[in-house]
Amino acid sequence: MSQVDELPVKRVSRVARPELDRRQALSFLAAGVASGLAACSRPDEQIIPYVRMPDRLVPGEPLKFATTLALSGYGRGVLVSSVDGRPIKLEGNPKHPASLGATDVFMEAAVLSLYDPDRSRTTLHEGAIAPAEAFRAAVLGQNRLLKQRSGEGLRLVTGRVSSPTLLRQIDDLLGQFPKAAWHAYDPADDGSARAGAMLAYGREIETVPHLARARVVIALGADPLGHGPDQLRSARGFAERRQPQNEGFSRFYCLEAVPTLTGAKADHRLALRPAIIGEVALAIAKSLGAAVRDAAVPDHLKELVRKISSDLNSSPGSAIVLAGRTLSAEAHAVVHWINARLNAPVDLIDPVGRTPAGRQPQALDELVRDLKGGGVDQLVTLGVNPAYDAPADLNFPDASRKAPFRLHAGCYADETAELSNWHVPLSHPLEAWSDLRSIDGTASLVQPLIRPLYRSHTEHEYIALLTNGDMASPRDLVRRTWQAQAGADFETWWTRALHDGVIAGSAAEPLRPAEPKLPQMPEPRAASEFQVVLQPDPGLWDGSFANNAWLQECPKPLTKQVWGNALALNPEDARQLGVSVGEVISIRSGGATIEAPVLVEPGAALGVGSLTLGYGRNRAGAIGNGIGCDANRLRNTKNPWTIAEAVITRTGRNQEPLTTQNIVRASDYVSELYPVRKVADAARTLTAPEAERPPSLLPEAPPRSGDGNAWAMVIDTSLCIGCNACVVACQAENNVPVVGPEEVARGRDMHWLRVDAYDHGTAASPVLGFQPVPCMHCEHAPCEPVCPVAASVHDSEGLNAQVYNRCIGTRFCEANCPYKVRRFNFRGYADGQEYANLGFESYLAQKNPEVTVRARGVMEKCTYCVQRISSARRAAERGDRTIGTDEVRTACQNACPTSAIVFGDLNQDGSSVNRRKSDPRHYALLGHLDTRPRTTYLADVRNPPAEGDGT
Repeated sequence: MSQVDELPVKRVSRVARPELDRRQALSFLAAGVASGLAACSRPDEQIIPYVRMPDRLVPGEPLKFATTLALSGYGRGVLVSSVDGRPIKLEGNPKHPASLGATDVFMEAAVLSLYDPDRSRTTLHEGAIAPAEAFRAAVLGQNRLLKQRSGEGLRLVTGRVSSPTLLRQIDDLLGQFPKAAWHAYDPADDGSARAGAMLAYGREIETVPHLARARVVIALGADPLGHGPDQLRSARGFAERRQPQNEGFSRFYCLEAVPTLTGAKADHRLALRPAIIGEVALAIAKSLGAAVRDAAVPDHLKELVRKISSDLNSSPGSAIVLAGRTLSAEAHAVVHWINARLNAPVDLIDPVGRTPAGRQPQALDELVRDLKGGGVDQLVTLGVNPAYDAPADLNFPDASRKAPFRLHAGCYADETAELSNWHVPLSHPLEAWSDLRSIDGTASLVQPLIRPLYRSHTEHEYIALLTNGDMASPRDLVRRTWQAQAGADFETWWTRALHDGVIAGSAAEPLRPAEPKLPQMPEPRAASEFQVVLQPDPGLWDGSFANNAWLQECPKPLTKQVWGNALALNPEDARQLGVSVGEVISIRSGGATIEAPVLVEPGAALGVGSLTLGYGRNRAGAIGNGIGCDANRLRNTKNPWTIAEAVITRTGRNQEPLTTQNIVRASDYVSELYPVRKVADAARTLTAPEAERPPSLLPEAPPRSGDGNAWAMVIDTSLCIGCNACVVACQAENNVPVVGPEEVARGRDMHWLRVDAYDHGTAASPVLGFQPVPCMHCEHAPCEPVCPVAASVHDSEGLNAQVYNRCIGTRFCEANCPYKVRRFNFRGYADGQEYANLGFESYLAQKNPEVTVRARGVMEKCTYCVQRISSARRAAERGDRTIGTDEVRTACQNACPTSAIVFGDLNQDGSSVNRRKSDPRHYALLGHLDTRPRTTYLADVRNPPAEGDGT
């Protein structure tokens, strides 16, 4: 399908242009304004606010609505703040088991994708704009042919489907056309886990681990704290077990080939090649009594295996082993056996992707086989992009061209749309009715927050059109799914389900399968000289978010790279290959070759490089096109996550990876800035006594406010997993602009909150810790006395405020800030000089009306979400009361999945911030400078095994 370079328009000569009088011009202006506002309004159907609807809508006052967003097909509950019909901010739904009130970067950034001007707007036929009626006529014509052949030749391709309504509709479609077939795939899927369950139990089973009940966790190539559909629930479970004041502080072992967030937070981490990790799993099983062959474990690992086995045996019912994507199916089956032997805190449930009739989708390779054999006449792809993200050995683009009728429905006219005869726009999840299930099977409803901005429809409508030739109402389709299960008073049930954002009692029942079988483990093979491990990107995931500027500019937690990906190599591998940071190398595997810059990563295993998916797009949009390299070109269906026998060659070119900061590795800096304690020493006091503070010419304390509030924040570095949810939440809440790759290359970025990473391990065995750094709001603020126009001032509640209309851009405050948390608008990043298409009008609808959009030449920084403090104060005044304890919650605090960030009033004795300040681990960053920051920290706590016991 050829690309549309220009819309077909009728050109009118300048001479023939009709004149407009003033009355006509005003009437056209009014009509344009009315049509523009029509989209920014509430949908026709009733939607239920999360809190009580006021008697009348107050302009500018936000309402919150519960809905659900998907990642890799699984639902996570959110609360959406909507102002005058415009969704502007997302937060987690505390009632939903997959979000528990927290968010991740993908949920936070979804609201920016809603207003993306590059979204698909209209129907395309062979690359040209076509009327919707022509598309409908084409589908009806195909429908008649399908009825004559009982659906023979029809292939439906979807992502992972957890929607009960969509599964019911697929049942109806396959019932109507019994010779049709349904195929599903997910680019981030772990096929080895499914195959391992088949080996162990003889059936497909999904695992739901409960880290909150685990005292010992062994992660074998697994990353439960890393980005993914179950990150929020796992992170909360991790945090519940990492409280030094409580009994049962957990111990994490992590054996992995490439660095992960779980490895960064582990108490003992070791970098190993994937094959060796599989042998360690076998050795653990044998130590627990499994009748398996001897594991080929190197001698230096045998003591570690002994220690792990000892910890597992000493924690019956509260120890768990997790296997990752790079392990073989046999290793996954062995891990199932280990968990069954340990009575591990893990639930086994049926897959959520089965239709009511028990149908399951076929694999993508079966579709390609049918395409190449000429057995597919109608190919329908819904919400997926296999032309970009299918394994390269399938050669999906060439195979798909063999189908005469190719229909693609998607939010973007992407790489698969380019290959299709017909492309139709898919509604954004915030514009749609639907339902979804989470990892544990809990169902929740999806309700629209806004009418579709463009002429788009939902997957439910397109399936209904394929099945019956008519686009049914998606709301009616969802209601029909749940009507039989809701009881007699359906309307009350429906209202409650919409209000709560979760359907009570819908979680999957845990299975009680027979004892898992041990597989026949193949003999270990000689390791390849060099292999590349692929991972979903922590910002772009599988490429679905490539056109989201917030995520492109969000630093990767472990490398701080933005706007691209790179091959991460162990320093010794880089030395042997003769390459350095920024050198472009060629990666060849089989018949595929890609080029990528080099990053040196001390945490990678020897002989293993890592590369993330999601880049190298050419049909993503103005933001995502041409960024990074496409790792999918190296993937194959047999081993999609590990590329063996990868050949690395130098190209002689350089392309410095863009990073926003460095990892702090100097031991003297780390010990001062990022204190770490063993759990036995967690009660040792860190903070110096007040009497030892150095003298100062500044007042002892800032002036007090009339209402007596004194705002402060405490961040527990022991709980922070570096996920960056707080960074993107701050960006969404405070209208923080994107600067683009060119400005990042100049050393500029605008994030009000950064997450510093400290390596408190050794050169051979790095151990990372994370420290979120917002503005410190110092009581003795160095930025205030140097501002010549008093733009940086202290208010009576302890906030270090920035008065934008006073700022003249001297940047003296930035130079005098020891924490480097101030950001300067060198250009009009949000005011006329936006990067790429970020200045388009649609993006204006996302802006928070309670926060000023800053202009060029203005300094900005974290404000402790002062607009939220003001909102709470107004609410208290209306109720003739004081602001409640912990009533004010900042955006970063709400986003954090581990509750590492606490904010509150120091003058309220029962506040959470006061409880944390009394913790013996409490310390101030650069406290010796006597800046007396209101933002302070708790030291990191680790629980390593005893010296000599497997270390």
